[in-house]
Amino acid sequence: MISIENVCKTYRTRHGNRLVLDHINMKLDRGRNVGILGRNGAGKSTLIRMLSGAERPTSGRIRRGMTVSWPLAFGGAFQPHLTGLDNLKFVCRIYGVDYRPKVQFVEEFTELGVYFREPVSHYSMGMATRLAFALSMAVEFDCFLIDETMVVGDARFHERCHNELFVKRKDRAFILVSHQPEEIRRYCESACVLHQGRLHSFDSVDAAYEFYQTATL
Repeated sequence: MISIENVCKTYRTRHGNRLVLDHINMKLDRGRNVGILGRNGAGKSTLIRMLSGAERPTSGRIRRGMTVSWPLAFGGAFQPHLTGLDNLKFVCRIYGVDYRPKVQFVEEFTELGVYFREPVSHYSMGMATRLAFALSMAVEFDCFLIDETMVVGDARFHERCHNELFVKRKDRAFILVSHQPEEIRRYCESACVLHQGRLHSFDSVDAAYEFYQTATL
């Protein structure tokens, strides 16, 4: 289970402290999924980063009783002077995974060709995103964190990402954050709405969407 307990997140700005998340609470069991709706700037990506451990709450606690991914397709931890292959080795070493069985999958999924063995600093944004998503799939987790901005590229690549994550790993838990209700409806069993720093939970996506429409007018 993942448990968010009275979590607050405050950032210091030139105009004083800004409270982004205000005593939010949520629980997620193994094999379950939840969508989090919120307008741009509501704090969705902040919450995802905290769940992954990339940021710490200002107060409150996040308990992780299962393995949790980094935000999918997040390339911020790439070593730009290393090749795609060397970045794969680096990530696998951190998580205690043998990289060798993963090489063929990452090569074929990214379709980087010779660039897989070139420095990541030479990659386009689309190439880096494909590599980041493939590395996210190379390490298995109990729960995947999915930011709405994870996928760029053409419809074919979108479908491949969908198959890897939502078909092959349909037994895993995941948290999907988005401001697009259609994405939440497609993939999630229940949903929350992040509004004015508070997290409102609903048993159904329809109920969450109704509140989202009203609250964000």
